[in-house]
Amino acid sequence: MNYEVVIGLETHVELNTNSKIFCSCGGHSSAKTPNDCVCPACAGMPGMLPVMNKKVIELAVSAGLMLNCEISRYTTFDKKNYYYPDLPCAYQITQLNHPICTNGCVEVKSSLGTRDIHIKQIHMEEDAGKLVHSGSFSYVDFNRTSVPLIEIVTQPDFRSAEEVLSYLTKLKSMLRFNGISECEEGAMRCDVNISVRPEGSEEFGVRTEIKNMASFEAIEKAINYEAQRHIDAIEFETEELVQETRRYDDASGKTFAMRNKETESDYRYVPDPNLMPIIIDDEWIEEIKKNKPVEVDDMAAQYREAGISEKEIDMIIANQNVAILLDKVVKMGCNAKNAAAWILSDCVGLLRKDGKTIDELDIDANKLGTIINMVESGDINRVSGKKILVAVLEQNVDPVAFCKENGLDKKVDTAVIDKVIDEAISNNAQAVEDYRNGKVKAFQSIFGACMRELKGIVDPAIIKETLENKLK
Repeated sequence: MNYEVVIGLETHVELNTNSKIFCSCGGHSSAKTPNDCVCPACAGMPGMLPVMNKKVIELAVSAGLMLNCEISRYTTFDKKNYYYPDLPCAYQITQLNHPICTNGCVEVKSSLGTRDIHIKQIHMEEDAGKLVHSGSFSYVDFNRTSVPLIEIVTQPDFRSAEEVLSYLTKLKSMLRFNGISECEEGAMRCDVNISVRPEGSEEFGVRTEIKNMASFEAIEKAINYEAQRHIDAIEFETEELVQETRRYDDASGKTFAMRNKETESDYRYVPDPNLMPIIIDDEWIEEIKKNKPVEVDDMAAQYREAGISEKEIDMIIANQNVAILLDKVVKMGCNAKNAAAWILSDCVGLLRKDGKTIDELDIDANKLGTIINMVESGDINRVSGKKILVAVLEQNVDPVAFCKENGLDKKVDTAVIDKVIDEAISNNAQAVEDYRNGKVKAFQSIFGACMRELKGIVDPAIIKETLENKLK
């Protein structure tokens, strides 16, 4: 019998704010040592009342607009009651009855084709603290307590691990590009709800939830393992399936039972009397829309028209600063495809040599645009452009002045190039004969002789093309 996997996701995303959701303590990246970013309010001290962070609401609305949701004009908070050592109040402030966003939709692509994944809701809530286990002791760090989250809940629309990863990759790019979340260092965590049913059946199977996974690789492996576990249980009666919460173990590649799955009544939800309802009017929504970047799907389409590859598009969309840099450089008259190559190949390549990542790229758009325009106009060759780029990244020099001071704007007479290549062909007769007899590698010795003589002042592509033509 063939089976169909049914998957729904609950994705917890830490918001990119300067302070926590209900107090003025610093946000996700503020803490340096355990418990150094905690106040009486987020530590749950008696008598302390929460004060809503306006930025959290605006980022949640931005996420809703991004995922084509309906924005609730009336939204409230509720208390989710449970006891755990990392939850100082013994309840979590979240949203049950009136979440801020509902009924969204996002398109995902996989080998199965393009399908719509429906978003049930997005709700705001506070994060819990963190338990650290060491030997026979357990420690609690409250720095993360009350850091603002949104939880993005999908309908059970996924049918494979591939679709899940496609959705999460796209979601991560959209969240980062729109400045909603960094989506790094545990700032994006996922709970996977999974069941299996006979193909063609409309009835859902027994559902299990795999909790708190931050790695895409782990999510894929966990889904594949859990789906096979369910199929084996149905086909071969290896075990009785029950609704439960499970954890995934990286070392063994298996999931293990944690506890029976809680239901809504287990948490004894009650409206939070300390927080007033939030009213979101048209004027506020329009203000949020005005500050929202261009939709990433629209931007990706523009990049494709410019001839930028899909891999490069993914890199650009994953980093808003890179997208802004590219946009500024293109507005200076640079070719978009060439500009993307300069940023993603040349700039990022130089960063990697210093052990840095694309997130650490810091270059003045005007200086980069000047270098690219000088190369595109033929004022300098690409080799000289690369040398100027290195100086700009390392010393923040003026590209035009550096070019003149170092004689990089000197154009080489084509007659000089022809003479050097002719001499190289004459001095490497055996290599020329080998090349003409089909030994492709022999070309490199002739090409190398030309490069040494011209001392890097001519674009290698020009030398290669001229040499190939002469050898023909």
